[in-house]
This record gives sequence, C-alpha cells and structure tokens, in this order.
Amino acid sequence: MRAAATHETGEPFAGPVAAPARPGVPMTPGPRRPGRWPSRGLAHSTLILAIICVSYFMVILDNSIVFTGLPQIRSSMGFSETGLSWITNAYVLVFGGLLLLGARAGDLFGHRKVFLYSLAVFSAASLLVGAAQSSWWLIAARALQGVGAAVLAPSALSLLTRSFAEGQARNRAMAAYSAVAGLGAALGLVVGGLVADLVSWRTGFFLNVPVGIVMMVLALRFLPETERRGGRFDVAGALLATLGSTALVLGIVDAADHGWTAPATLLPLLAGGMLLAGFVGVERRAGQPIVPLRLFASRERSGAYLTRMLYMGAMMGFFFFTAQFVQSVYGWTPLQAGLSFLPMTLVNFVFAVRVPRLLERFGRARVLAAGVVLTTVGMAWLSRLDLHTPYLTGVALPMVIIGAGQGLALAPMTSSGVDGVAPEDAGAASGLVNTVHQIGSALALSLLTAVAATVSTGHEAADIAARSGTALTGSAVLLALAVATISLLILPVRAPRNERTL
Repeated sequence: MRAAATHETGEPFAGPVAAPARPGVPMTPGPRRPGRWPSRGLAHSTLILAIICVSYFMVILDNSIVFTGLPQIRSSMGFSETGLSWITNAYVLVFGGLLLLGARAGDLFGHRKVFLYSLAVFSAASLLVGAAQSSWWLIAARALQGVGAAVLAPSALSLLTRSFAEGQARNRAMAAYSAVAGLGAALGLVVGGLVADLVSWRTGFFLNVPVGIVMMVLALRFLPETERRGGRFDVAGALLATLGSTALVLGIVDAADHGWTAPATLLPLLAGGMLLAGFVGVERRAGQPIVPLRLFASRERSGAYLTRMLYMGAMMGFFFFTAQFVQSVYGWTPLQAGLSFLPMTLVNFVFAVRVPRLLERFGRARVLAAGVVLTTVGMAWLSRLDLHTPYLTGVALPMVIIGAGQGLALAPMTSSGVDGVAPEDAGAASGLVNTVHQIGSALALSLLTAVAATVSTGHEAADIAARSGTALTGSAVLLALAVATISLLILPVRAPRNERTL
C-alpha cells in the first residue's frame, strides 16, 4: 500500500510511501517531489481519502440529521423547548469533551486501530438512537454516539494529515475533508427530512449501521497504521475539560428556565469556570498533557481555534433554528424543510472545490477572511426573519451567501489548526480542532436557545419566528467576533504557514 507522508521536521514529501509491514512500525518516506500528488499509488491515496471522508461524513451528518425530525420527536416524546436542545447537546458535549482523550488514544495505540473501534461504537450507538423508546434512552444513546465520534474524528484527521504532504496534496485532501464537514451538516437536513417524511426520523440513524460496517471492512484492508508513541493518558486533564465544559452548558441551559441570576444558573457557571481554570493548571504541569500548551504558541493557530469555536457555534444555531422556522412558520414537511437548505448546500460545494486554487492565488488568511465575512453578511440578512418573511428573498438568498462563505472558510480554518505542528503533537492538534468545533457548537446552541426562550408573543408560530430571528441575530454577532479574531490574529501574520515552525 502507498500513501504520502510528512517528514518529522515538517518538510513536505509528496512521493509514495510504503505502508508498514506490521502495526507499530512508522511509514517510511519515498522520493521527495514537493507540491505534487503521488504519481504512483494515486488510486490508493484516493481510496484512503474516501474512507476517511465517508466516515467523518457520518459523524457530521448525525450532528444535523436530527434537526428536521425535532418537531416529531418533541410531540412523540414530550420534550420541552430547552429539553429539546439536549438531543443535540448530549451528542456534541460528549463528543467535544472526550475529543482530546480520543486524539491521545490514537497516538498511543495507533490511529487506524482506534479508528476501527470508534466506528464500531458509533454504529452501535446509532442503532440504539433509532430504537429509542423514551427521552432518557434517546439522550443517553446520543451521548454514546458522541463517545464514538470523539475517537473517530481526530483519528480521521490525523490519518489524513499523515497520508498527504503539506502543500498541494494536503490542500486538496483538506478541501475534500472540509467540504464533507460543510456538506454533511446541510445534507443531514435533507436526508433527515426525507426519511422523517417518508418513513420515520429513526431511519437516518439505522442507515449508519451498514455504512459503518462497510467502512470498517475497507479500513482494515486499505488504511495504513501509524506509528505508536509511548506514554500515558492525561486522565485528570480529560476529566476537567469534559466536566468544565458540561457545567458551563448546563448553567446556560438552566438560564432559560430560571434566569441568569438564579443559583441554578450561577453555580454551574462558576463551577465550569473553576474546572476549566484547573484544567489549564494541570496541563502546565503534566509531563504528557492532553493539550500541549505549546500548540497556542503560534498566533495563527490560536486564532484559528478561536475562529472555529465562534464560527461553528454560529452555524449550529443557524441549522437548529432555521430548520424549525421553515416547518413551524411555513408549515412545511420535514422533507421540504431539508430541501429548503439546498441553495446553501449546492453553493457550498461549488466554492469548496475551488478552494485549493484560491489558496494558491490569494493565500490562506485572505480566503478564510473572505469566507467568514460572507457568512456574516448572509447570517445578518437571514436574522431579519419574522412571521411574514418570504422564503426566496428572506431565506434562500441569504443561504446562498452563507453557503459561499462556508465553502471558502472551512478548509483554511482547518489547515491553520493542524499544519506545522511537531509530529508528536499531530494527534493533539487534530483533537483540539475538533474539540473547539464541538464545544463551540454546544456552548453557542445553549446560549442562543436561552436567549431565544426569553422572547414570547403568545402565539406558537409567531413565537418560533421571533425566537429564530433573535437566535440568528446572536449567530451573526458570533460571526462578527470571528471576523475580528481573524483581523487581529491571523491576517497580520506575514510569513507563509509552511515556512514557520514552533
């Protein structure tokens, strides 16, 4: 088997690489041909990319596939408005909280091995979600899905960065990976709406099982194992990060029911802040930290992490509230609601496939900035929703701008978080990229839900319209903060990213 590798000094290799003969033996680089796809083994490299992208697609799809089924789930299982958000938060919180531990597992045991185990857990949990008979069962199964996803996502990204060299090869692979992130979220709404309308919201989760089995078979046959590194788990760091972020989300969710000054709100928020402060202290002293603080030494990388947290939080609010708006205000079916996101999905794809060429011409920082600015403009337009907003000019056209922005932003945002790190930090960097994604999504959704819940008109459809507009205004504010972050931390960096080392 052949793939591309990155030299331990950070210099790119684009030539073929022989896969190890047995697990635990590092891949050896072949002849160096910078900036080109391998002339040999191209089909195999493409297959590796396909396995990684399809598996990651399952994770992202399940982050959004449930949205178009939320009205059905609420009526059949008796969820409250804030309780409904836990169907998403149970997944993204566990996902985000355990990502760092999942990334470390790949470093210790080999990324292919943990990739396979995580696929098995994720597929089994999907089966349990589809079979859920009560609210607690559904939320618990979604949390178990998050456990599988927490190991799968960083392993997938680590396998990708180790299989494709920095430069053109990785830019193209990263563009495909990032397109999956954008398309998975949007297509999840279409798929979720289709199956919810024609069969049941449960069907989308059942579909993960055969797809997961096929991916496991292909991964066993074609994915190379990566070098295992000695060490141990930073259990204290993982627990503090998970408990701290969970407490923050719990406090924000409780604010919707009890108010921002109630003890039920303030105590979890205070505990979350203290636990996260303790996490930073543990990481400073740990011999093998789950998040090496040197990852933040790069100004661009720190900016990319903060930008991703803000951006993904805004997009989670967009999917959650817009999907409910078109069903409750327009009276559309779940299928129609899913199809209503097609303007965004199609434009997203068109722009995402052009990103590698745009990166070569304009550079990563400018492409990222343009993408986030476009998303901000589209979100601000969409936030003007009310009970009488027409779909074409009030929803579809803003979605076109949002889709263009997301198609441009995701690939450079991801690359800025993982490129240039030392080989021993590759897993941690991949885990951190996904962690800020999921924690940002959970925190933002909880905050936007709490803010939206304060709006009341006395009429169900009008309430949902007003709450959606309020929440999307909040998403626009988060995106504006992301633009400010890029302007302050990423755009001022002059040197090309692949010429800098830590």
